[in-house]
Amino acid sequence: MKTVEILITGKVQGVGFRACVRRIAVNLGVCGEVMNLKDGRVRIIATAEPAMLEKFISMLYSCSRVIIRELQTIEKERTDFRGFSIVRETQ
Repeated sequence: MKTVEILITGKVQGVGFRACVRRIAVNLGVCGEVMNLKDGRVRIIATAEPAMLEKFISMLYSCSRVIIRELQTIEKERTDFRGFSIVRETQ
């Protein structure tokens, strides 16, 4: 198991992106959370097997109405989550 932080820039807020991210994560068995940031980016923390994380990240581009300009992935210390949640507070 591995945990990554994914920071995404582009047209990613106000277009249903967090719900799409959660749907993909639940379907793949990825645990973690997704939230909007005040600077317009979206932040995802995701924990899963490395191959499943790669698939999860590649599927983010399939979300409709979303334009991903940049996607940055940073490996983090493993964090265990129960399921995948949308965090509504901005940071």
